[in-house]
Amino acid sequence: MDDRSRYEAVSSRDARFDGAFFFAVVTTGIYCRPSCPAVTPRRANVRFYPTAAAAQAGGFRACRRCRPDAVPGSAEWNVRADAVGRAMRLIGDGVVDREGVPGLAGRLGYSARQVQRQLNAELGAGPVALARAQRAHTARVLLQTTVLPVTEIAFAAGFASVRQFNDTIRRIYARTPSALRAEAGTGLGGGRATGLRAGIPLRLAHRGPYAARAVFDLLGEGAVARVEELTGEPGRRTYRRTLRLPYGTGIVAVDEASPGPWLEARIHLTDLRDLTTAVQRLRRLFDLDADPYAVDEALAADPRLAPLVAARPGVRSPGAADPEEEAVRALVGRERAAELVERYGKVLDVPCGALTHVFPEPGVLAGAAPDPALRTLAAALADGQLRLDAGADRAEAEDVLATLPGVDRRTAALIRMRALGDPDVDPYGTPGAERWRPWRSYAVRHLETAVREAAPPAGRGHPQSSAPSQAPATSRQANSSTSVA
Repeated sequence: MDDRSRYEAVSSRDARFDGAFFFAVVTTGIYCRPSCPAVTPRRANVRFYPTAAAAQAGGFRACRRCRPDAVPGSAEWNVRADAVGRAMRLIGDGVVDREGVPGLAGRLGYSARQVQRQLNAELGAGPVALARAQRAHTARVLLQTTVLPVTEIAFAAGFASVRQFNDTIRRIYARTPSALRAEAGTGLGGGRATGLRAGIPLRLAHRGPYAARAVFDLLGEGAVARVEELTGEPGRRTYRRTLRLPYGTGIVAVDEASPGPWLEARIHLTDLRDLTTAVQRLRRLFDLDADPYAVDEALAADPRLAPLVAARPGVRSPGAADPEEEAVRALVGRERAAELVERYGKVLDVPCGALTHVFPEPGVLAGAAPDPALRTLAAALADGQLRLDAGADRAEAEDVLATLPGVDRRTAALIRMRALGDPDVDPYGTPGAERWRPWRSYAVRHLETAVREAAPPAGRGHPQSSAPSQAPATSRQANSSTSVA
C-alpha cells in the first residue's frame, strides 16, 4: 500500500486494515486504527505508521475511542520467514521482556545492532520500543479487568520499575494508571474486575469473518485428556487447556460464541508475568492474526475451492499453544499422547475439573520415554538441536526433522503447519496444491472441514494433525474431495 491507498482505507473506516498500519493526526496528537469511527481528518494532518510502537515513538498517544493497542496483529508476521518477521513473533512471545535485546538477537543469529537497525528501518521502532508498547497494552488490560495493586501490575506487565510504568502509561494513554483504571467504571473494573481465582477476562480480537465451528471441531477432536477439553453444545462450546509457561503454569478457557470480532477468553496464571506470553500463544493457537480477506480471495480463484470458501468464509489454520508439545503429538498421536501425560506430565498444584496435568517437558521424555523415536525427538528439542519457538527458522527446523528417525515427510509437514504456524504447507501432496500458494495450509483446512462435516458423527475420526497414523486415509479423502469439487 502507498499513503494514498492508506488514506482511502481510513476514509472508508476499513476494518480489514486494522493492525496492518496505524494513522496519527498531528493536530490532536492521537493515533488510531484505520476503522476508527471518529471524523476523518484532513489528509495534510495525517501520518502513517507500520506499528503502534512507531506512532508512540513519534509522540502520539492512543485513541480512547478505537483503542488501537487492542487490534489484531499484522498477518504479515505469520507469513514472513525473514529476520524481521521472526523478530516480531519473538517479541510477541515476550522474549525481550525475559532475555533483553541480546537474547532476541541471539535467537535470530544476528548482533543486537543488526536487529535494532533492521527493525527501525522497516517498522519505525526498535525491539525495546516494540516490547514497551506490548507491555503497556498488557498493563491496561490488568488495570481494567483486575483488582490487583498498581505496583503488582507494573512488574507483571514486564516493566523494570514503577516509575517506568507510570511514565509509559502517561505517555501512551495520556492518563495516570489510576485514571485509566477508573475509566472502566468503578475504579475497580466497572463490575468486571476479578482476582486471579476467577481468571483474567480478555477479548481476543480477530479481523474479518472467523469460522469458529471448524476451529473448535478440530481442537475438540484432537483434545488430549487431562490437558485439554471441549465442553458444551456446538455453537456455544468452550475450549479449555493447560499451559506450560516461562514463569509458571496456566489454564485458559476460550468460548466459541462471541457477539463481536473477538473470542471471549479467561486466563488463570500462577505468575502474572506470563500474561503476555499466554495471550500470544492463544492467538497463534486460534490463528487470530490471519488475514481472511487475502486468504479467501486467493483460494476462491480456484474453481475446486470456491464453493468451500463461499460456504465457510474465514476458515483458519490453527497453530499450537505449545510447539514442542505439538511436535510430540504429531509423532505419537492423540491416544499415545494422553498416556504420556498420565505417566510423565506435571500435575497441577490446583487441578481444575478434568484439567489435571501440564504436558511433559521434552527433557523428561528424552530421559524416560520407552519409544526410541520419541526419545530422539525429545532430546533434539531439549538440547536445542531442533527449535520450534516463535522465532524459529521454519526451513531449518524441517531440515532437522528430516534427520530424526521415525519422522516421515508428512509428520514433519504437520509439525511445520501446526507447531511453526506456517500458512503454506500441504502435508499430503495434494494434486494442484501449488496454485494455492502462499495459503496451502488454509486450503488443506477447507478440504478437511468439508470431509469432517460431511461424515456421520460415528465416523468422524481424530484430525491427522494430532494422529498422523490416520493421515493416509484423510489424504485420500481430501484428494477425492478436491477432484469432485
